Amino acid sequence: MVMREGRAALPDSQPITTMKTTPLMILGALAATLSFASAQEKPKRGDGPPVPPEVLEKFDADKDGKLSKEEREAARAAREKEFDKDGDGKLNDEERKAMREDGHKKLLEKFDTDKDGKLSEEERKAIPQRPRGDRGPKGDKKGGDKPE
Repeated sequence: MVMREGRAALPDSQPITTMKTTPLMILGALAATLSFASAQEKPKRGDGPPVPPEVLEKFDADKDGKLSKEEREAARAAREKEFDKDGDGKLNDEERKAMREDGHKKLLEKFDTDKDGKLSEEERKAIPQRPRGDRGPKGDKKGGDKPE
């Protein structure tokens, strides 16, 4: 041991790390605090636009006024079955295109208030949007990464 200012100190082969450790611990605690403080509650899947009354009436089996995961799956399966023309249980490109076109047609019927056959910016804003959480406007992750 080496004596410094009348006190025993660590041998010269062992550096004093207290001065390095304390700022690192403070920095780590600060980073952890900031990450907790900036965390936001992600929107829940069920917090989207209201379900159309006709869909709710048909698929809300427990009559609680909302669709559970299973009820939503049943509604989705019924919609896909409507467009599965070859009956193979899945949608090919042509069937998927027909389903998208039908969805677009229904949007126009409901939100094209001036009946000009297209949605103006004002009419588009009237369409309820589902919360996307960490997804961008096209469903991709923010920053351009595609979902896996």
